[in-house]
Amino acid sequence: MVFSSLEFLFLFFAVSMLIYFTVPLKLRNAVLLVVSLLFYGWGEPIYIVLMLFSTVVDYYHGRKVEKSLEKGNRKKAKFHVIASAVINLSLLCFFKYSDFIIQNINAIFGLDIGLLGLPLPIGISFYTFQTMSYTIDIYMGNAKAQKNMVNFGAYVTLFPQLIAGPIVRYQDIDDQLRSRPHNRIMLASGVRTFICGFAKKVLLANSAGAVWDSLKGTDTALGAWLGIIFFSFQIYFDFSGYSDMAIGLGKMMGFTFRENFYYPYMSESITDFWRRWHISLGTWFREYVYIPMGGNRRGNARTYFNILTVWFLTGLWHGASWNYILWGLYYCLILVVEKAFLLKKMQYAPTFIKRIYSLILILFGWWLFVFEDLSAGISHLKIMFGGGTFTNGAVNLTLVSNLVLLAILVIASTPFPKKLYYRLFEKSAAWRWVFAALGLSVLVLCTAYLVNSSYNPFLYFRF
Repeated sequence: MVFSSLEFLFLFFAVSMLIYFTVPLKLRNAVLLVVSLLFYGWGEPIYIVLMLFSTVVDYYHGRKVEKSLEKGNRKKAKFHVIASAVINLSLLCFFKYSDFIIQNINAIFGLDIGLLGLPLPIGISFYTFQTMSYTIDIYMGNAKAQKNMVNFGAYVTLFPQLIAGPIVRYQDIDDQLRSRPHNRIMLASGVRTFICGFAKKVLLANSAGAVWDSLKGTDTALGAWLGIIFFSFQIYFDFSGYSDMAIGLGKMMGFTFRENFYYPYMSESITDFWRRWHISLGTWFREYVYIPMGGNRRGNARTYFNILTVWFLTGLWHGASWNYILWGLYYCLILVVEKAFLLKKMQYAPTFIKRIYSLILILFGWWLFVFEDLSAGISHLKIMFGGGTFTNGAVNLTLVSNLVLLAILVIASTPFPKKLYYRLFEKSAAWRWVFAALGLSVLVLCTAYLVNSSYNPFLYFRF
């Protein structure tokens, strides 16, 4: 079940919120735990057992880490951190990468080992990183062990950000599990954020995705370039829209999650892009991999090795396929070049030149990302650079009929709409009613779209 579905909006969410705000404050984490497990088990009930197992494992090891530190035994505390990480990563590797490993063993050694064919537990990449952050945060002194099993279970299973992030580190939410505000301001802000994300996903991402799907098999250069451009908008509005919905749902229940996107297509370098795109994932790798490995404190060679490690893992985290690994290494190469000398050379260049440079490299990054079949990706790349005709009537019609959509996508990916909203909102209280009516209209429009259309993919659902 995804947020951009009628079942979620008018059944699960409506009933869950009614129960949540009906029970006393001290029972709301228990309600959140139960409804989150129901949400997770909606499509794959068997994997509730896996999530409960992870919860118990990390709760146990978290308590052991804290007790060992209290006794001054850092060696034993470190053992429990490692044990927790090994168990979590073993589960992730088994369910996500076992078939990928078997396929490559078969290819290298000419074997015919049968694939396991295991369905991927929804959101396992996200909640694995979250639970790993728990024991590490305790060991590093950034959080205290959670002694209430229900509260900890609510953190692990928290349905607003369970299946697609943002990745919420335990240290960022520790206090909120114990006490958080429930008021009209948070509720209203959450509703606005959710509707904004809902519109991004349903109206913008789905529309861009439909254009991309129509251009996948094109044999024209214009169609190939347009396809990658529309996919770039699809993945941005799909993922950032889902993150906004998650943040909005969290606000409604009193939680404050950090922003996960900050206008990434306005970036002036690839280094800047990765400060703006999937911020919670970048933060996780920086705090729990890059810095513990030494960061940039041990000379250039070690710094570049650390960057390589982080970006290999980042690519692999996204999926069990070589194109994701190559995608991670592609960004690794660019980031190393920028860090070595290019950023210094670019600092005096005009802003529009830096943004064009970034956008071109980002487009090629998405080309690598979208084609799990590398041979199909290479064919598409050849067409982009003149391997077929330049255009035809069908592609021209696609472009003309989607020019307005393209303009909306471009504008919506900039800070302009948000700046306009705040300028009008702060200018007159009357605008609050205008935006309330506009929000209701957008909600109705999105609902109508879902009723009339069967096209509603979610790209990060499989990660």
